[in-house]
Amino acid sequence: MAQKPPSLRQLQCLLELSRTLHFGEAARRCGMAQPSLSAQLQTLEASLGIRLVERSRSGVLMTPAGRTVATHAATVMDEIRNIIQFAETCQEGIVGTINLGAKPTLGPYMLPQIVAHLHREYTSLRLYIRDAMPLDLERELREGRHDLILAQLPVSGDDLVVRRLFRERLYIAVAADDPFARRESINPEELRGRPVLGMRSGYHLHESIRALCEEHGAHFLREYEGTSLDALRQMVGMGMGLSFFPALYVQSEVTGRSDVVAIPLAGRPITRSIGLVWRERSGQAHVFETIAAMMRSIAGKNFTGITLE
Repeated sequence: MAQKPPSLRQLQCLLELSRTLHFGEAARRCGMAQPSLSAQLQTLEASLGIRLVERSRSGVLMTPAGRTVATHAATVMDEIRNIIQFAETCQEGIVGTINLGAKPTLGPYMLPQIVAHLHREYTSLRLYIRDAMPLDLERELREGRHDLILAQLPVSGDDLVVRRLFRERLYIAVAADDPFARRESINPEELRGRPVLGMRSGYHLHESIRALCEEHGAHFLREYEGTSLDALRQMVGMGMGLSFFPALYVQSEVTGRSDVVAIPLAGRPITRSIGLVWRERSGQAHVFETIAAMMRSIAGKNFTGITLE
């Protein structure tokens, strides 16, 4: 039986070591010297009576017990943070620092106006924004690295709260000298046989564009997948193929350009759903609801090619 419960400091040290697998980096994140971190971990192991970390010249490994305790430590630290944030919110309103994760195909084209509005309305609020791949966003949200994520839906999980903000239209993007470039709209059947560029695997747009190609008989160019929307736009501009761009990107980076033209598909619009997601156990749920409502309002007033229904 353990002599006494672990301290929060000890749990923080173990958690950061499990994330970095490096004593120096873990100590830096904890704001202490490396010998102090090692001492904290040794005390924790002695208190629990189990080995948590394997130390060798080749590096650091977590024992199976260490990985399990680190998982529990992440939950404890997350709840402590929720308590502090909830107390601050009760006292002063929307304050403190909120960690927001966002998709790189969405955040840069939506968040500048959102951040400016938040800064005007809530001067004591700080928003720390980090781009990440979709699957990483969801995992890191559950791990507590993000308080919120701005993501393409669906995002599922009994432990998550999802608020859809809007539906965003997808446009066909073609080079300025393409025969489609002067068209008001393009019929889906006209895509048959056309080469189509998409995002690399791991992005929701990869699967969306691939599915559209299969549905309409277009040729999805797997050997020329884009690593960003900007890279995709440049390849489209060089005539390597057409692609599909979301409305916010079109409004920000395509409208007014001379090399690429964005054109809607005729008939029912093709859209993607965008939402805000947070952990159900978060102590700031009412703050996040306020931010979600504010994002919907700003999007409806400032962005084209979206619907709020």
